[in-house]
Amino acid sequence: MAARREKNPSAERKGKNTQNGTQTSQVQWGRAWEVDWFSLASILFLLMFAPLIVYYFIMSCDQYQCSLIDPLFDLLTGNKHLSDIWNKTPTLTYRAAGIYTLWVTFQVCLYVFIPDFCHKFLPGYVGGVQEGAVTPAGAVNKYEINGLQAWIITHVLWFANAYYFHWFSPTIIFDNWIPLLWCANILGYAVSTFAMIKGYFFPTNAKDCKFTGNFFYDYMMGIEFNPRIGKWFDFKLFFNGRPGIVAWTLINLSYAAKQQELYGQVTNSMILVNVLQGIYVLDFFWNEAWYLKTIDICHDHFGWYLGWGDCVWLPYLYTLQGLYLVYHPVQLCTANAVGILMLGLIGYYIFRMTNHQKDLFRRTNGNCKIWGKKTEYIECSYMSVDGTKYYSKLLTSGFWGWARHFNYTGDLMGSLAYCLACGFQHLLPYFYIVYMTILLTHRCIRDEHRCFSKYGKDWKCYTAAVPYRLVPGVF
Repeated sequence: MAARREKNPSAERKGKNTQNGTQTSQVQWGRAWEVDWFSLASILFLLMFAPLIVYYFIMSCDQYQCSLIDPLFDLLTGNKHLSDIWNKTPTLTYRAAGIYTLWVTFQVCLYVFIPDFCHKFLPGYVGGVQEGAVTPAGAVNKYEINGLQAWIITHVLWFANAYYFHWFSPTIIFDNWIPLLWCANILGYAVSTFAMIKGYFFPTNAKDCKFTGNFFYDYMMGIEFNPRIGKWFDFKLFFNGRPGIVAWTLINLSYAAKQQELYGQVTNSMILVNVLQGIYVLDFFWNEAWYLKTIDICHDHFGWYLGWGDCVWLPYLYTLQGLYLVYHPVQLCTANAVGILMLGLIGYYIFRMTNHQKDLFRRTNGNCKIWGKKTEYIECSYMSVDGTKYYSKLLTSGFWGWARHFNYTGDLMGSLAYCLACGFQHLLPYFYIVYMTILLTHRCIRDEHRCFSKYGKDWKCYTAAVPYRLVPGVF
């Protein structure tokens, strides 16, 4: 739902900047001004059922050993009633509320009060104060990029506690997982509601707000483009990266600690999940400055989709593989473990190198080489509402000549590797690859519709030159 990084499917660069660029942006960027019936139906479905989906998956592990079928069978056959399942569900506790409050407060302090120092000694890392993309209203926000620093500090303290201080058990997250779910929901709904009220009464930039007149759509997709408190606390950057993604690796470590506590060992499948997902998390924070140019920041407004999604959907459903392995430890044979590791690493390589090629192309305006050859691209143009003509370049070299969204292909390969580490006894671990396939396929179609509306016949030339979306020769 949230926190998956994406850029526009084509690598492009403006060839002309004018004072009228703001008008162009307002036409092409951000969410819709009007709501059609299908969008409204989708919004209502997600608002009603997304929280229930999260609860169902977590409850299935807690009460049914991760079986997705048994709860439905019990309810349909009358063996149990909804009230029986609900009454067995752990409730919100003061301990969980204290843990969660301390966690979020700590991440806020790391985000707001400690300027980045990692960029001063890590070669190639871009941190500190960075500028974001131009907003639809023409504003350029500045961000303190310190996510990698926050991740390092958090994990140093985690391991220091586990091996030296012993203030709390490393299994603390797993042991309070469902009570923490209620805390995450409270924060998700609270920040989403606050963002909507703020958009109406005291927006950071009123020109970057969008109102459709439909309460549910505005609540879900957001009103403000970049809601902020003060100079540096940016809602989108904080909630997209912290606290959910910083917590991702801690959650997996807690699962591994629980596995050690229950069975006396950590299986190689659990190690694989920790390593492969840890690589993804570290990649996110190493490239946090790059993230400022992605659709999450450049196009999406901040509403329930991002607020609740980053607080609840991401940490609870993106970590299902580790949770499953606590209940069903899987020791893979060496060949399978190596194969899954290679699939994950190759997927990551494709994901990273595809995005690197696009960034290089943009930074040099096409004056570069990819795979030792001069880049090939298609010149295209589009018109703003005031008649100003702009020029762009669509990359057709390297991985971008194989498929129009080959970065998504690498992402899906990594997602599949996480799931395969869990074996084939249950469906639950495979929710992630199913979800990601639907999500990224939908994004392909959505973004290409936007590009076709923008570039017209030039986009047709581009799709003729690069005919496949995700898998060369297939789709």
